[in-house]
Amino acid sequence: MKTSKAEQAKLTISKLTEVARDFFTTYGYADAAMEDLVKKAGLTRGALYHHFGNKEGLFMAILDLVQKEIAERVETEAGKSSDPWEQLLLGCLAFVSAAVENQNRRILLIDGPSVVGWEAWRKMDEQHSMRLLREQLEEMAQQGYLKSFSINAMTHLLSGAMNEGVLWVAQMPDQEQALLEIKTALSLLLEGWKAK
Repeated sequence: MKTSKAEQAKLTISKLTEVARDFFTTYGYADAAMEDLVKKAGLTRGALYHHFGNKEGLFMAILDLVQKEIAERVETEAGKSSDPWEQLLLGCLAFVSAAVENQNRRILLIDGPSVVGWEAWRKMDEQHSMRLLREQLEEMAQQGYLKSFSINAMTHLLSGAMNEGVLWVAQMPDQEQALLEIKTALSLLLEGWKAK
């Protein structure tokens, strides 16, 4: 049975992104050779350029995929509780844990900001995990769970703290211990925002 052009394109994109994610995780953006990547995918450079434009376009697609996957994990973890505070904490802890995982760390934290630039990186973050954070804080504020603060300021502050925290964890020799320390500090920070 013949596959349609749309199905073939979908398969090509899927294969390229699968191999590219592995290459960008293993070698980093600068050292990921596109010739080797397309060879491993069993495709041509033309296929890469047709679907992604260039190496940076392919990387942006992978970075967006990583951001989406992390946001999905945040949402899933937060959904494990019906308590708004626990939802916030579970979502924040899920972000921190997912961001430092091997398949995400280099793409999200190291190469992402330098390849696409901070402005584009922050826009992607705002569309995914930061959007979920803002929505949770807005809902909590409306229900009286938070002290009276600017939701916009709180969202940026907490997002920035978590991003800085995961960068720190990624550089530590004992990442498991560093992750535990970040999670403890994050829990204490959030406690201070509760309405009494």
